[in-house]
Amino acid sequence: MTTGAAPLGGLAPMDRAARLERVMAAMGRAGCQALVVTKPVNVRWLCGFTGSSATAVVAQDRLTVITDGRYRSQIDEQLAAAEVEATVVITRELQEPVVEAVGSAERVGLEANDVTWARQRAFAEWLAPRRLVATDDLIETERRIKDSGEIARLRAAATIADRALDVIRPELGRSRTERAVAQLLDRTMLELGAEATSFATIVAAGPNSAKPHATPTDRVIGPGDMVVVDFGAKVDGYGSDMTRSFIIGPPSERQLSIFCAVELAQAAGVEAVQDGVEEREIDAVCRGVLSEHGLADAFVHGTGHGIGLEIHENPILSSRATGILRSGSVVTVEPGAYLPDYGGIRIEDSVVVTDTGCEPLTTSSKSPTVPTD
Repeated sequence: MTTGAAPLGGLAPMDRAARLERVMAAMGRAGCQALVVTKPVNVRWLCGFTGSSATAVVAQDRLTVITDGRYRSQIDEQLAAAEVEATVVITRELQEPVVEAVGSAERVGLEANDVTWARQRAFAEWLAPRRLVATDDLIETERRIKDSGEIARLRAAATIADRALDVIRPELGRSRTERAVAQLLDRTMLELGAEATSFATIVAAGPNSAKPHATPTDRVIGPGDMVVVDFGAKVDGYGSDMTRSFIIGPPSERQLSIFCAVELAQAAGVEAVQDGVEEREIDAVCRGVLSEHGLADAFVHGTGHGIGLEIHENPILSSRATGILRSGSVVTVEPGAYLPDYGGIRIEDSVVVTDTGCEPLTTSSKSPTVPTD
């Protein structure tokens, strides 16, 4: 396996050789000599293959990727583009190629969070008398630290989202519906070069903004509304994530008070991010600021999460987190305050953890006011 895939649109290549080495080291720590990878996003991270049917086996310092005939050309093209050396098996029957790829390994890891009970029983039968090892987030743990190519893709996705928000921001003051603004935002990101949106775009106005994961409706956005816009673009599989909140027309004193409290909490959370900090500390910092402003009970979700090939991945920044932030992780910081039947405010940035702090990927203005036409 080599490292020098050609850059995508000028983006730095990704170091998949180092990924395989890291996974093999993690396998050793987990006590297994082979690993059967069944989670599609983990297969993609290892070798670049994006087909919906894929099983990868890491064993004996080599990678085997198994898929069916629908992807015969695609897998060759994608592995070549990623400059990944792997044995490719085209078949609809998994048993024989999995057993062959595992080889003489006595302990075989399965992805505990992906394999169903029925599949585990099948693997146990196929691989007997080998011992199966339930691996818990083995590859996901390795995915926490991004290489320069991954960060370049996340930055490109964030830049597209920033530019798209600049385009649609004035539309919030023009009596558009939530759904119309969300659709315009999605189209704009695609026109600016995104391959897709990262997730279903949220545009929530008035009382709907008090719902953290609201779905856009035909409600017309009007003067006096607080509006939460949560969205992201995807570039080469890597998705950005950003939230900005707005107040349509002249803001009330109460609206400004809530906005300022969330803005201060978010800034404090970003300031606290750096290598070596406990993940739960970021959550505690944000909650502390909101508590000082009487909004402790209005913050009803965790403070942030990792982003990458999945829009929610490790690390998780919450009061229950037990890990330590490490340089190279990319996380969101997104405190919010939600008052039922009134409205809500959330502000979110994606940042790269560094040795001495963090580097923001999302840079859109946080100014809340939007004039009406």
